[in-house]
Amino acid sequence: MVQEPYPLGATLFWGAIVPSGIFILLIFGHELWRQICPLSFLSQIPRALGKQRILRREDKKTGTVRFKLAMVKSNSWLGRNYEYIQFSYLFVGLCGRILFFDANRFVLGSWLVFTIVASIAVGYFYGGKSWCQYFCPMAPVQSVFSEPRGLLGSKAHTSDSRTTQSMCRTVTPEGNEQSACVACQSPCIDIDSERTYWDSISSPQESLTRYGYLGLMVGFFVYYYLYAGNWGYYFSGVWSRDPNQLASLMKPGLYLFDQPIGIPKLIAVPLVLGAFTLTAILLGRWLTNRAKIHQLQRNPKIGADLVQHRFFVLTTFVAFNFFFFFAGRPFLRLTPLGVEVFFDAVIFVASTLWARQSWARNPALYSREKLAGSLRKQLEKLKLNSSRFLEGRHLEDLNPDEVYVLAKVLPDFTREKQRQAYKGVVREFLAEGYVNPANSLNRLHHLRKELDISDNEHNLVLEELGIEDPDLLSPYRPHSLEDQIRLSAYKDLLERLLYLRKNQTNLVTVELTSQEAAVLRSLSREYAISPMEADRIFRDLNASL
Repeated sequence: MVQEPYPLGATLFWGAIVPSGIFILLIFGHELWRQICPLSFLSQIPRALGKQRILRREDKKTGTVRFKLAMVKSNSWLGRNYEYIQFSYLFVGLCGRILFFDANRFVLGSWLVFTIVASIAVGYFYGGKSWCQYFCPMAPVQSVFSEPRGLLGSKAHTSDSRTTQSMCRTVTPEGNEQSACVACQSPCIDIDSERTYWDSISSPQESLTRYGYLGLMVGFFVYYYLYAGNWGYYFSGVWSRDPNQLASLMKPGLYLFDQPIGIPKLIAVPLVLGAFTLTAILLGRWLTNRAKIHQLQRNPKIGADLVQHRFFVLTTFVAFNFFFFFAGRPFLRLTPLGVEVFFDAVIFVASTLWARQSWARNPALYSREKLAGSLRKQLEKLKLNSSRFLEGRHLEDLNPDEVYVLAKVLPDFTREKQRQAYKGVVREFLAEGYVNPANSLNRLHHLRKELDISDNEHNLVLEELGIEDPDLLSPYRPHSLEDQIRLSAYKDLLERLLYLRKNQTNLVTVELTSQEAAVLRSLSREYAISPMEADRIFRDLNASL
C-alpha cells in the first residue's frame, strides 16, 4: 500500500480511547467506568426527562388501578439469557471492526450512532440501568476485567455509604446524594461487584463470558496475521487507514503458507473468530473441571468455587497482558522507545498487583468481612465505650479480625447486648436476602462462634424476628439488597415530603394536596412501589411521627 498523509481520528480511537477503557476497568474497577461511560449516561436521558414506559396494572378483585415503571423480569427470556445477547453483540462488533469500520470513519460513526440510539431506546422501554445490565456489549468486558473488583476499587460490602460504587443516584435539592436504585437487576454489579461475582461464579454463562472473551480477543488479533501473512500489517497500523476495507470484503480473507485461501473475507472473519472463541470455551471448561477434580482429591476443604475463581484470575491476567501487547501498539510505535518500554512495565506491574490481590480473595473471606462489617454497625448502634481499646482509631478503621477481638474484650458488651447485636445482624441479612431462614444457621456459623451464640439461641432470634416482622421470614416476599435500597430510597423521599409538611403530623388522617399526591404517584412509579409496600412504609412513617 502506498502510504499517504491520513486523518488520526481512527488511529486515536482504536489506539488510545478504547484501550484506556480496559485499563480503567482493571485498575479503578467498573465503578469509575460506569460513572464516565457515555452510553451509560445517554441511556439515562429518558429517566432525566421523565419519559419512560409505564405499565398499567389493574387488580381484578378490587378494581384498583396502579402504574409502574417497566422493568426486565428476572424470569423472562431476556432476564435469563441477557449474557448471551451481550456476548453476541460483542462478537458482532469485533467482526464488524475488521470487516467494515476499522478504517472507514463513516461506517464507524454510523455504528456508534446506532448504538447510542439503541441505548436511549432501552432507557425508555426499561427502567434503571437496563442498557448496562442487559444489552451493552461492553458488559462482558467489564465482568472479565473488573471483577471481583478493580485494583483500586472500593469494598462495598464493608462500606458505610448508602450509595456504594456506581449505583444509580440522584442529588436532592439540599445537595445530598440520594439512591435512585429501582432494583432493575439482582444481584447488581453497580451496588456490590464482588457479591455479584461470587453469586454467579459457578454459572455456565460466567465461564462462557470469561473464556469466550479470551478466545475472541486472541482470534481478533491473530486474524490480522492470518489475513496478511505477517505481523507488519497490524503493527504498522495500516488497517486503521486502509482505503480499500469495504472493497476487500469478497476477496480472499486468509493468506497462509505464502498462498491466498479462496474464502471471502466476509466469511473468513466470523469463522476464525468463532473458532477461537469456541476453542477457548471448551478448553477453559475442560481444564477447570480437571483442576477441580484434582484439587478436591488432594484437599477437600478447597471448594470448587475457589478453583474456578483462580482460573478466572489467571484468565484475566493473560487477557489483560495479551490485549496490551497488541492494543495501541501501532500508536505507541510512533513514540520514542522509552515510552513504549515504560508503558509495558506499567501494564505488567499493574496486572501483577491486581492478580496478587484477587488471588487472595475467596467466598469465605468475603463472607467474613461482610459479617464483621455488619457487626461493627451493631456495635455502633449500641454506643458501647470502646475508645480506650482503639487507641485513637475509629470503629470503621478496624479490619474484620480486630472487630471480632473488640467484641470479645469490651467489658460492657454483656450477654444480652451480644444477643441484641446478633439479632440486628440476622435482621439485616434476612432483609438483604443474603441468608434465609433455612440456610442462616450455617451461613452465620462464624459469627455465632465469635459471639458464642448457640443453635437454640439462633432459632429463638428467628422466632422473635418472625413475630416482630412476619414479612421478614415470608417466602412469598422478595428479599434482596437491591429491594432494600429501593424501598429505603422511597422512604427517605417520603420522609422529605413529610418534612415539607411539618405543620401536619398525621399522614393517614390529613389529606394530601393534589400536587403532593401527584409527587407521591410519580415516586411510586419511579421506584416500582407496590400498593402493599406503599401501605407498609406509610404505616411505619406514621407510627414514628
